[in-house]
Amino acid sequence: MENYVITIARGFGSGGKEIAIKLGERLGISCYERQLLTMASDQSGIDEGLFVETDERLRGKYIANWLRKIPFTAVLEPNEKDFVSDINLFNIQAELIRSLAKSESCIIVGKCADHILKDYKNVISLYVEAPRSACVKSIMNKMYISEERANQLIHSTDRYRAQYYNYYTGGKDWTNPINYDLILNSNRIGRDNCVEVIMEYIKIKFGE
Repeated sequence: MENYVITIARGFGSGGKEIAIKLGERLGISCYERQLLTMASDQSGIDEGLFVETDERLRGKYIANWLRKIPFTAVLEPNEKDFVSDINLFNIQAELIRSLAKSESCIIVGKCADHILKDYKNVISLYVEAPRSACVKSIMNKMYISEERANQLIHSTDRYRAQYYNYYTGGKDWTNPINYDLILNSNRIGRDNCVEVIMEYIKIKFGE
């Protein structure tokens, strides 16, 4: 296999992004999360702020059924009226993700990447989660906030991600284990050992 892609979905506070970064360092490959928004903006010419606004969340005024008329696979031309609609912004990111999957080995965090690349043979999809208590502690330590605020952020962020995933995958459940190769509880063996487990799985699947 010339290149492979690891997609990582993660509960807020579970350490999924940290695991992704450490895995990228071990493998010597790029890890894309926030960078995808900048890349999509550069590629399309659309202000990066619009991509940030819709990053793994839905803007309420755009959830109207008429948006469903826009295909989930077609990127619109700049002169078309829905060029900066939520669905077209998603399509631009999806096209970028597919391009990366064809051209380089990398890790992609979030962005429905497991669904976008579901038919690609060179992809391993992971979901990282942890008990609420562990996530709260992690967020409190990282963001220097209260336990109450950490709980609020976890609840709202995971809700956004679940709604976003459901909408852009045609009704799929973000946490359904069937969507992924591996489900990892980062609290059970620690984040560093999660990296080791993934490394072993890569060897098994791709013979790396």
